[in-house]
Amino acid sequence: MTPQAATIIDLFRSTGAYLNGHFRLTSGLHSPEYLQCALVLQHPKHAAELGGLLADALRTLTPDAVSVVVSPALGGLIIGHEVARALGARFVFTERDENKKMTLRRGFTVAPGEPAFVVEDVVTTGGSTRDVVDVLRAAGAHPLAAGSIIDRSGGQADVGVPRVALATLQVVAYDPAQCPLCAQGIPAVKPGSRPV
Repeated sequence: MTPQAATIIDLFRSTGAYLNGHFRLTSGLHSPEYLQCALVLQHPKHAAELGGLLADALRTLTPDAVSVVVSPALGGLIIGHEVARALGARFVFTERDENKKMTLRRGFTVAPGEPAFVVEDVVTTGGSTRDVVDVLRAAGAHPLAAGSIIDRSGGQADVGVPRVALATLQVVAYDPAQCPLCAQGIPAVKPGSRPV
């Protein structure tokens, strides 16, 4: 783990955002660890600092300037906004419709060929980030790269564009059918922003 990543994990611990227990992740997987970014990002100072660091990391992936940062609601909203602020770009977000399909709503649009970064709080499987990349491509925009504060996949998640994270972890995640915590009868909790 890099010194920067260790500092970020320490920040999660000191703000009570690094949780231990039995958690049902947005991906549907179960895990004994959960990183609740909202508990870190509730502090504007931390949000601004992490947004600046992530903006710097994204700049290393491409020399091209971006005009828009796009995040999936709800988890990516605060960090996406802070990255956009650090880059001098505008910020929009996607949401899932009634069919659970990711979409731009609220009058948000992207222009054909518009260069974009996709920003998320935590990546586990990369599904939400990949969905945002697909929405941007379908709208004709040009997603250049993606970034997150935390990568729980150990660097394995494929989101369809180059990707960076401020801290990369290999956190155990189980299919619910093979979850040892379920086998022990420990109830799973869903602390995330959307129901599984």
